[in-house]
Amino acid sequence: MTQTDRAARVDIALADPASADAQYCLAAYFREIDHRFSGGFDPGKGGNVPDHDDFLPPRGSLLVAHLDGEAIGCGALRTLSSGVGEIKRMWISPNARGLGLGRRLLAELEAQAVQHAFHTVRLDTNATLDEALALYRSSGYHEIPRFNDNPYAQHWFEKSLR
Repeated sequence: MTQTDRAARVDIALADPASADAQYCLAAYFREIDHRFSGGFDPGKGGNVPDHDDFLPPRGSLLVAHLDGEAIGCGALRTLSSGVGEIKRMWISPNARGLGLGRRLLAELEAQAVQHAFHTVRLDTNATLDEALALYRSSGYHEIPRFNDNPYAQHWFEKSLR
């Protein structure tokens, strides 16, 4: 099976953050960044840590990507302020990387942002996540000054959806 065939079989859909598939993806995301960040990662460190309700309508959304019924990725959106959303927790399984799913998931999150009437989306990322930095820059995000107190972020981005 080709990469194109695999990519075509991926479904991305809204999910409850408490669902087994969402929890699986979020746990895998946290394990990976704990491994990749120098000094590790503590999801409770820093202020303004989102809770599950932040990723449920009307405050936000959580998407899970599935390939042949297996959860292989996630991404979330939450409200920052009136008209402004924040993209969080983007992760693709190492087994599914190279299929263009990061870009596809980001586009689906932006579509969710439009449905939530957000005119702007923001996100932050760690300098060690080279592939995330490249994705965001190539998807029309531009760097902005720090907008949160995330102790793990070194880059803050914004994109207008208008």
